Amino acid sequence: MKAFYGDLKLGILGGGQLGRMLIQQAINYNVTVKVLDPDREAPCRKLCDEFTVGSLSDYETVYNFGKKADMVTIEIEKVNVDALEQLEKEGVLVYPQSRIIRLIQDKGLQKQFFKENHIPTAEFHVISSPEQLKQSHIPFPYIQKLRREGYDGRGVYKVFDETYLPNAFTEPSLIERWIDFEKEVGVIVARNENGEVKTFPMVEMEFNPQANLVEFLISPSTLPFEVHQEAAQIATKIAQDLKIVGLLAVEMFLDKSGKILVNELAPRPHNSGHQTIEGNMVSQFEQHLRAIFNQPLGDTSCLNNAIMVNVLGEAGFEGPAIYQGIEKVLKVAGVYIHLYGKALTKPFRKMGHVTIVDADREKAIEKARFVQETLKVVS
Repeated sequence: MKAFYGDLKLGILGGGQLGRMLIQQAINYNVTVKVLDPDREAPCRKLCDEFTVGSLSDYETVYNFGKKADMVTIEIEKVNVDALEQLEKEGVLVYPQSRIIRLIQDKGLQKQFFKENHIPTAEFHVISSPEQLKQSHIPFPYIQKLRREGYDGRGVYKVFDETYLPNAFTEPSLIERWIDFEKEVGVIVARNENGEVKTFPMVEMEFNPQANLVEFLISPSTLPFEVHQEAAQIATKIAQDLKIVGLLAVEMFLDKSGKILVNELAPRPHNSGHQTIEGNMVSQFEQHLRAIFNQPLGDTSCLNNAIMVNVLGEAGFEGPAIYQGIEKVLKVAGVYIHLYGKALTKPFRKMGHVTIVDADREKAIEKARFVQETLKVVS
């Protein structure tokens, strides 16, 4: 590993907000950062040392980009894994490893991994054609998920009964038993090359029912200690079974009976960890860098109650972004605004997030609800 004197070249595949916040932390480690993204107006474009416009799914583009770096990481899973495998063979460090990205890209393989490694998850059935939907032993209602390229609620369809089958996905997919859950929770875990593993405290999440993405997050969760402990143990086991190097977000359901079931994985910084920037001793972004640089992992303890509110584009608006209510929100103590540098808004697009910290949990939640009602992105 090169020393942190500006000669360590880190390549990031993806130039969105996750890459932007990763760069903000990488600057503190004096790392040279190169970014590849298909959008010439991507949020990372002005922060990195070198910005390349190009396809993340094209073999030659990803390969040539990676050859100029000492290490490659991702902020989105939809990348060309074949190119990353070749880079690994030629000595470029790729974290998370290409085999893990390949697994995560396919929800069917991901579910099989859970089954083979005794990770608790909802009952599922992998299918390759619409006809198999009718033959499944899983009763209505159930969830159908595309095996590939589903993201932020896209590629997910709830089948209530047979009348919904004509509109079901025709591509290879999987169906899952519908979980009557009590809470959606998440744990972010990190592992470095030395095998050191640390988890962040479990968080509770609220999802936007229309966009099916995280809209409101509470850290730390006040669920019983036993639930925290079990969630952390599950996340640790997954990281160890995968032998991942880097960060892994583990999304879970807590069902009505108190059982934890793993929903999905993301091998990168995640929306469920943004509050760690102000709310924890180490942020998820610094922890990811520590992990891939094989440095000691940081203290993940909470500094305070922290609530994260996603700032989404308002329904009915599309065009140049206008942020309404910022002045009112900034008058509130303990409010931290993060705007992602996206010039154009559209319905439910992630335009930023706000973290609210307070020693009083209920006051923090009250302030966060005010932010949620006040800060709007229109055009």
